[in-house]
Amino acid sequence: MKTYNWAILGCGKIAHKFTNDLKLLPNANLYATASRDLQRAEDFKNEHGFEIAYGNYTEMVNDPKVDVVYIATPHSHHREHTMLCLNHKKAVLCEKAFAINKKEAEEMIACAKQNNTFLMEAFWTMFQPSYQKAMEILKTEELGKLKTVRSDFTFNAPFDTNKRLYNIDLGGGSLLDIGIYPVFAALTSLGVPEIIKTFADFSETGSEESINILFKYSDGEMANLTSGFATYSPVQTEYLCEKGYLILNPRWFTPTDITIWKEGGEETKIDSMHNEGFGYQYEAEHVMKCLDKGRIESDKMTWQISLDLMETLDRIRIDAGIFYPNHDKNLFF
Repeated sequence: MKTYNWAILGCGKIAHKFTNDLKLLPNANLYATASRDLQRAEDFKNEHGFEIAYGNYTEMVNDPKVDVVYIATPHSHHREHTMLCLNHKKAVLCEKAFAINKKEAEEMIACAKQNNTFLMEAFWTMFQPSYQKAMEILKTEELGKLKTVRSDFTFNAPFDTNKRLYNIDLGGGSLLDIGIYPVFAALTSLGVPEIIKTFADFSETGSEESINILFKYSDGEMANLTSGFATYSPVQTEYLCEKGYLILNPRWFTPTDITIWKEGGEETKIDSMHNEGFGYQYEAEHVMKCLDKGRIESDKMTWQISLDLMETLDRIRIDAGIFYPNHDKNLFF
């Protein structure tokens, strides 16, 4: 089993969670941390046991020992940091949202092809055992044809103009931060919708604070998706089928249990099939398996899935009037 030297680009909250799970993988070596603040990179290195810290991203990608980089900076910087790594032949696992818009995502993928270097969006839900099991059950149609998806992700985040969540220059708003999860739930089960309708509410900074999204499909299927920073919700996903339903229970995007009901029977549950960590280790493990096989694209979280997701998010933003001036100029509106 080959051991890979991992580097963390961006030492924020999610990077800590990812790193804790990376420690569970015997072939993942905690090698480098990088931040624009050297002290922050040093603190992260010392807390988790990395070998070296960089206060400059360019220095980190010039280190020949770095094999793969996990990018955990704000959405607004994903394109820049991904292309920096790819142009230095470093494999990339880039946090979602993959980019700000589809155009940026296309440029990132083109850069991966040009450099013949691995790139994948870090959509960890795709690799959760419970999510994989749910998709397997729905595909068999033992519950009949899937007709409706209902998915939510909301929590109450106090308004603060200094926070990333409300900063439109950083891609703030609930849609790219957490609304991407319900959109993902619909796309990966029903596909790309024919019609999209949205209802959004905005904060004082101009960032979208909450949104309700309706998808309509040509065969009559529908999805009702909600995200926001103003209220709490169960944070679950319901797949409503002709002969029953399947529910990914609260915090559905993480390792969770599944509730199933089929007409004429009683509800049954399937456990999460998960024993330790937050659940980020599954995507990291998959990345290293892809690298073992010499792939530059995942066969599970494909580039096309990321492009479909970004294009759908673009369509939602256009309908809702969500606009990021530093990125969308000459693209939308």
